[in-house]
Amino acid sequence: MSDLRHECGLAAIYHLPGPETSPLCPARGQEEASRLIPRMLLDIQNRGQLSAGMTAWSPTRSQLLATHKEVGGVSEVFRMSHRGKYESLMEQHVGRAAIGHVRYATCGAEDRAYAQPLERPHIKKRKWFAFGFNGQLANYPELRAEILATDDAHLARDNDTEVILHAIGRELSGEAEPTAAELLAGIARRFDGAWNLAILDACGRLIVARDPLGIRPLEYARLGPLVAASSESVALLNLGFPAESIRSLEPGTALVVEGGDVRIERFAPSPSRARCFFEWIYFANVASTMDERSVYLSRKRLGEELARLETVTIDADTVVVPVPDTSKAAADAMAYRLAIPSVEGLIRNRYTGRTFIDGAASRRQKAETKYTPLREVLEGKRVILVEDSIVRSTTMKVLLGRMRSLGLAREIHVRVACPPIVAPCFYGIDMSTIDELFAPEFLEEGRLTEEAQARMAARLGADSLRYLPVEAVARSIGFPANELCQACLTGRYPTPAGERLYQLAVAQARAGGQATRTYEAAASR
Repeated sequence: MSDLRHECGLAAIYHLPGPETSPLCPARGQEEASRLIPRMLLDIQNRGQLSAGMTAWSPTRSQLLATHKEVGGVSEVFRMSHRGKYESLMEQHVGRAAIGHVRYATCGAEDRAYAQPLERPHIKKRKWFAFGFNGQLANYPELRAEILATDDAHLARDNDTEVILHAIGRELSGEAEPTAAELLAGIARRFDGAWNLAILDACGRLIVARDPLGIRPLEYARLGPLVAASSESVALLNLGFPAESIRSLEPGTALVVEGGDVRIERFAPSPSRARCFFEWIYFANVASTMDERSVYLSRKRLGEELARLETVTIDADTVVVPVPDTSKAAADAMAYRLAIPSVEGLIRNRYTGRTFIDGAASRRQKAETKYTPLREVLEGKRVILVEDSIVRSTTMKVLLGRMRSLGLAREIHVRVACPPIVAPCFYGIDMSTIDELFAPEFLEEGRLTEEAQARMAARLGADSLRYLPVEAVARSIGFPANELCQACLTGRYPTPAGERLYQLAVAQARAGGQATRTYEAAASR
């Protein structure tokens, strides 16, 4: 079940029927709208680098839904460096509507079978659909057990995406012809967790839905006959949609395009919100705006919070150095407030990918080549090193060693633009056990003390370490704390299944030994 450990991205495009054309669409007209999907996926590649894919719908093609997906980055999957192969792929997948997906995962899942969208062919057009999924179902073990309770049931993949496939199929079974809202309401009653969906069927109906808690972001826009949606606004903005036309899909609602009609439908109540704070801290593109909150401005305010707490001696040899790239906005803001330089003392190798979601051995190997310290910048300096978060500490330990041995930094003071991560995530981020996290063993009855931070600094090889307090996150993003999911910071989960999994993770940690993935432990019970 290692496939569950991923963070993904969604994209969708629809050219409405009629004589009107869109300036954003290729010159050949509405049947070429699907060509925009690879461009959109490139802009959300930060959300998934293991696999990519798209499904296009065309009523003029015998294969009404055509899916292309492979393991690899977007450019590899769509052969974008080879014009002939790229054009051939696009011609085979023309369509006036399309959905796209990028996926992250860890070891054991580098298989095309796990790439999305997943397609479910059927002789009846209304039952033939494809979908992409962003999130994670916290009650996946229960849903899986329910499906496998009978001897004639079988699941080909060990992940929650196939469970969703069967849940949608169940709502469409028999003679049922549910509306989009009825279909989504049916699965919403059974799902616990984060689940944004983009569904495209052979009738040409597009449904883009956001779960009732709004854990993962989802944006949409319309310009003339062109309607689009994406996990992040940057994909829509770079496609050419004006910033003022881009909106956040409200939790518990869906964007539905059907029969030339575009509408927003509510399918479930949303009395509370639990937006993942980590989207603003780490995952999202710094150019994105989600739920009307700018990622860049949020990170800038985190840096200002760090500056307000700073106590290190400032002199002519003191510099701020960001860990590229997601820490740059916070580092620059911190340096500005402290009136000292923010300098590029670390150069990132752009081709190693993110080490956060790789396996342990791969993470260390990549960490050793991920950053190159610049001796010309660091030698003899007192460095305030700004990082967006510390999860497992693998990268930070290696980095500090290289900054001292290669960069010859005199002092290194680590400042983390995030509170300590103390609990697993069961909603789509790759941290499923407490033992794999760096911070918990140092906390004193759950409290972050100066002494605890000093011990952490010694373990990492830093001269000092400081985290932000939990309350700084809500202030910086601009939402009340009760509208954010901060479970990995507090151990308080927004859903019942998440809370149950956390209690199991705590029991595993107390038992000692090699902890298995919490999902695996839950599934084996």
